[in-house]
Amino acid sequence: MKRIIATALVGLLAVPAFAEGDAAKGEKGFKKCKACHAITAPDGTSIVKGGKTGPNLYGIAGRAAASTEGYKYSASLKAAGEAGLVWDEANFVEWLASPKDFIKKATGDSKAKTKMSFKLKKGAEDIYAYLESVAQ
Repeated sequence: MKRIIATALVGLLAVPAFAEGDAAKGEKGFKKCKACHAITAPDGTSIVKGGKTGPNLYGIAGRAAASTEGYKYSASLKAAGEAGLVWDEANFVEWLASPKDFIKKATGDSKAKTKMSFKLKKGAEDIYAYLESVAQ
């Protein structure tokens, strides 16, 4: 019996995790993000034309923080990425709720800074689901 339960648990853990948000709602919500961010596939295909103030968000799901080539991140976010911070749904949602508080917590540095000033209290799960869906 223990073997069956253990096998079932391993099987459940092996299933890929997908965002819990609603990708369709996230597509609409991304309109708030595109003032600063674009979504451009590696082959150059533009999924969402947006600003260049922020990094390209294509493939952000599961990617190390501050790892988009050609973008100049804050030193604090770079340090967090180098220390192992990866963008998963929980981190992304917490980041959007308060980037300043998130980076301080992620680095353990009360003086840590980020260029991101926009806050989003609702709908971050949906935007993450959308970003995850366009990169598949």
